[in-house]
Amino acid sequence: MPIDAAKALAAEPRTGEISWDTKDVQLYHLGIGAGRPATDPDELRYTLESRLHVLPSFATVAGAGSPGVISGLSMPGVDVDLARVLHGGQSLRIHRPLPAEGRATATGRIAAVYDKGKAAVLVMRTEVADDDGPLWTNDAQIYVRGEGGWGGDRGPSARLDPPAGAPDRTVERHVREDQALLYRLSGDLNPLHADPEFAKRAGFDRPILHGLCTYGMTLKAVVDTLLGGDVTRVRSYATRFAGVVFPGETLRIRMWHTPESTRVAVGAARGVPPLERSQEWGRDDTPVLADTIVEHT
Repeated sequence: MPIDAAKALAAEPRTGEISWDTKDVQLYHLGIGAGRPATDPDELRYTLESRLHVLPSFATVAGAGSPGVISGLSMPGVDVDLARVLHGGQSLRIHRPLPAEGRATATGRIAAVYDKGKAAVLVMRTEVADDDGPLWTNDAQIYVRGEGGWGGDRGPSARLDPPAGAPDRTVERHVREDQALLYRLSGDLNPLHADPEFAKRAGFDRPILHGLCTYGMTLKAVVDTLLGGDVTRVRSYATRFAGVVFPGETLRIRMWHTPESTRVAVGAARGVPPLERSQEWGRDDTPVLADTIVEHT
């Protein structure tokens, strides 16, 4: 079995120093679709260094090359084919607002290994702290197809009851044709998102968008639409990746808002129909993010 759960869980954490600056933050923001329109004051806070606010989901790419998903797949006890790997879910807890420039220590380890029968799930945890204390904790849930079935713990269910009633807000965000190529420059160079031949080997007819790009686009929509653009109000953000997005498609983001949290559901489809029309989208509004919660003040 390529995954030895006991060995993976017992492995020593990997620790490394990471740093980032305003250019890294700006590149990330551009990669998730910020800057449209380019002169909009609400967008300049994501793109102009003199006004820069850091969207909390930047934590998923800060210090590219630090202990993370790709690094975790080479931990002791883990030997898998990258073409069998899918990002199943992501959770992020913010301990303090992220600075636009910083240096910190990132500690990564495999926190759990679950047996889902037809797949194994690795929970890769990264904890980041600077001289002033903890900054954020990231958990990535990684599905490895074909590696389950050894009789291990299935793990907890992440499924939530559907939100009640109609959404409070619905917005659309178009995914540019080149968005995956831009987003990958923030550190996730998995060829699944750029190389057509690799994508076919992984079972897709063309490269797909990074799940974490959809994740960032969705958080930005919640912050801009419901939190007055105040990135410091976000406390945590968790999702399950329920489907893929292809560059060129459009995200439809539905939000159910309360004072403490926002439930979100995201679907994708080809084309950019306006909200007032009732025609079906080309991929039937295919779910791509589910069981999604943004906790905030």
